[in-house]
Amino acid sequence: MQPVVEILSGLERRVDLVVSIADVEKEVQAQLKRVARTAKVQGFRPGKAPLSLIERSHGPGIRYDVINTEVGRSLDKVIGESKLRVAGTPNLEPKTEGVEEGAMAFSATFEVYPEVAVPDLGALQVKRAHVDVGDAEVQRTIDILRKQRASYEAREGREAQDDDRVTLDFAGTIDGVAFDGGTAEKFPFVLGQGRMLPEFETAVRGMKAGESKTFPLVFPEDYGSKEVAGKTAEFKVTVTEVAEAVLPEMNAEFAKSLGQPEGDVEKLLADVRANIEREVKSRAQARTKGSVMDALIAACSFDVPKSLVQNDAQGRVAAAREELKQRGVPNADSMPIPAEAFTAESERRVRLGLLVSELVQNADLQAKPEQVRARIEEFAQNYEQPAQVVAYYLSDRQRRAEIEAIVLEDNVVEHVLSKAQVADEEVAFDELMGTN
Repeated sequence: MQPVVEILSGLERRVDLVVSIADVEKEVQAQLKRVARTAKVQGFRPGKAPLSLIERSHGPGIRYDVINTEVGRSLDKVIGESKLRVAGTPNLEPKTEGVEEGAMAFSATFEVYPEVAVPDLGALQVKRAHVDVGDAEVQRTIDILRKQRASYEAREGREAQDDDRVTLDFAGTIDGVAFDGGTAEKFPFVLGQGRMLPEFETAVRGMKAGESKTFPLVFPEDYGSKEVAGKTAEFKVTVTEVAEAVLPEMNAEFAKSLGQPEGDVEKLLADVRANIEREVKSRAQARTKGSVMDALIAACSFDVPKSLVQNDAQGRVAAAREELKQRGVPNADSMPIPAEAFTAESERRVRLGLLVSELVQNADLQAKPEQVRARIEEFAQNYEQPAQVVAYYLSDRQRRAEIEAIVLEDNVVEHVLSKAQVADEEVAFDELMGTN
């Protein structure tokens, strides 16, 4: 009699499986005899030990494997005949009630993949990001590069302002008591870069070398040190030096410092523009892709397998631990990181993954070899020796698979854009680059 697959709720299913004890024992005995032919048992020549000894040493393990094999075979048969797509690993539990003599029964609980209906792409409203790169954007980038290579010259009587390097002594107390990290001597920082808390920078701004000031500072509730988070401290600061930033001249020497071997300023500007255009294109595409994916996810509401969501969340926990280890955080392996913190995003990722997979199949959007190579060649332009990068990616299956996944997503985005209601969105350069 064919086992009946029971619908528990949503995507969860259950089926009862029965295995004949006689069939299990028959297979166990057959395997024991095969093992006995070569088994080495102390006091006996190889292959001459009594079967009863082999049973005691190998029987439990063989019996466990045989039962699992028989149950797995039965479950695979039910799944195949019922044409189910199982998501995750089934959970098996033994049954004791209502089991016929001479049989073992198990209850298998599992989830199935949902039926994914692709939404009406023509009804989707998406935004396609566009950013112009002109001379102003190139000059702004050059200015940033110059600031990064600035030298500093001390100025007597200068009031500290943004971009100045201020060197000072400071001492902080809470209720009159000093705290860890609250005291330093000859401490340098550049005003306006956000290295210090905003209240601290505001207090220092306008001070001259030799001046002192005492002021209150309220630490944010989410400050990294729990000892001072949310508390009010009193700081006394004494400025010892105010140094003005001196930017390098836009000349051959500066061009060489940025990797332009001939020191050609015009070529440097052309290289900077090309780099900006590549970065802008990449970020604009990412922004557009985000709009497409948001529209897709908002247009569907099917259930997703909990097991896949849990697997994704656990993977993100592992990635978070690895990132903490890379940053040198102690006890990263044992630090409590609840998977529940990632559940909502993992559910979205799984749902979107299932929807994208359905789109790819329906519209034949698989990544083609020529697309993959073109994307690798484009990516390789960010390196000094593009040909070597291309060869490396083409020869490494894992790296190539990463690019294939990117191309596949690009194909989905372009397909949706060709069908959806698209509004071109002019995005400010600073907003796109995250510099505003």
